[in-house]
Amino acid sequence: MAIVHKGASLVPTKTEIITEWMPHQRWYHGKGHVPELRRVGGFRFEDPDGEVGCETLLLADEAVTPAVVYQVPLTYRGAPLEGAEHALLGTMEHSVLGTRWVYDAPHDPVYVSQLMATILGAGVSDDAQASVGSNARATGSSTGHAAGTVSSSSVLSGEQSNTSIICRMAAPDGGPAEPLIVKVFRTVQDGDNPDVVVQSALTREGSDRVPIAVGHLAGAWDSPVDGAPLHGHLAFAQEFIPGVEDAWRVALVAAASGTDFTARARDLGVVTAQIHTALAHALGTSEVTPESRDALVTSMRQRYAAAAALVPELSSHSAAVERIAQSVRDVHWPLLQRIHGDYHLGQVLDVPERGWVALDFEGEPLRPLAERTRPDLTARDVAGMLRSFDYAAGSVALAQSPVDATAWAAACREAFLDGYASVAGPLDADAVALTRALELDKALYEVVYEARNRPSWLPIPLGAVERLTDPEGTP
Repeated sequence: MAIVHKGASLVPTKTEIITEWMPHQRWYHGKGHVPELRRVGGFRFEDPDGEVGCETLLLADEAVTPAVVYQVPLTYRGAPLEGAEHALLGTMEHSVLGTRWVYDAPHDPVYVSQLMATILGAGVSDDAQASVGSNARATGSSTGHAAGTVSSSSVLSGEQSNTSIICRMAAPDGGPAEPLIVKVFRTVQDGDNPDVVVQSALTREGSDRVPIAVGHLAGAWDSPVDGAPLHGHLAFAQEFIPGVEDAWRVALVAAASGTDFTARARDLGVVTAQIHTALAHALGTSEVTPESRDALVTSMRQRYAAAAALVPELSSHSAAVERIAQSVRDVHWPLLQRIHGDYHLGQVLDVPERGWVALDFEGEPLRPLAERTRPDLTARDVAGMLRSFDYAAGSVALAQSPVDATAWAAACREAFLDGYASVAGPLDADAVALTRALELDKALYEVVYEARNRPSWLPIPLGAVERLTDPEGTP
């Protein structure tokens, strides 16, 4: 059993060593700032061998307004962890234990084993016993779809906002078990994470159109504003599907070669409608309110203003954008429900013998959690996928050997809508108008993103704005 040495001194302190390391992490939002960190919560996991300290710190970064709360799991070791040099934050001198090597815990097998044991066993973490910030324990919750222990683990590279760990598992009888993946949320917010809620609901519905949800870890911390207790999800474990490509890569190959993709696009439309149907059954629906319509109109106006400020040539479309925005007040809306929220080809896996499998139901990561958990229009997901086919065509047009895939994209879009309608019902004129408005809303968002990050890609969303604002253009 590990011993917490109260009153022991550390040089440098935990906060100091994290402050140096955090700005270099891809999930840190305060680029250009030096973090100003304050502990608002935390907990520990017990190392059965009593050798490795496993502590999770919940830290408010007050260098930005409003403050952002980050989850920083650390392990403390009395000797270097072989092969983990890339995950080393540095060393600290402990007044009792001597030199301690400090690691980003998702790269440490002891932390991963205890995290998964807590989730799969619906267990409770240990008390951190710190003097500053909440010491609320974290609690695990299991769906009952997996059991066993972690035999080895590795961190998935390339992620921007979270840290995902692939876990090779051993069954309770010691034999091999299906692998799992656990996502550690680096930025935590008060409230339930939509990825956990939505995917778990689809698992309960028996859907095979998403990875099977295995369980989650939830915790509590102090509000950086007034110290009030906040609660939220900290990690989410699910089925891991190895050796597959996402739909974006599959579609790019087809677009570049001119291969007919309409059958696959139609299947994707069917899967999308099946997911929406299951979510409506599992989590219910909500009536449309005037506030819902006002929110969409406001969103379109704001996104157009931001886009026109960066790309002045869009000013000629102001009347058309306003006309389309206003049209959403007059058309019929279906009932609102939970949706994916950030749906595109990169969020779908191509799984042999199973078909399309959607993942990452967190919604647009830059939107506040309260917005991402609201019931919304299923047409928002439809519009997102329509835009993604457009992006696939635009991407191959910008390649070193350009390919004109305009007709390919148009055929895919039509096939996707046909597949969706085969499950959800035919799209009437109101549904088409609403989808068109949401597609324009997404395209305006893309203009802002590309203008700031990839100016060479601007022709893709600008072409969409041109097409969608043309009364005679293809819907």
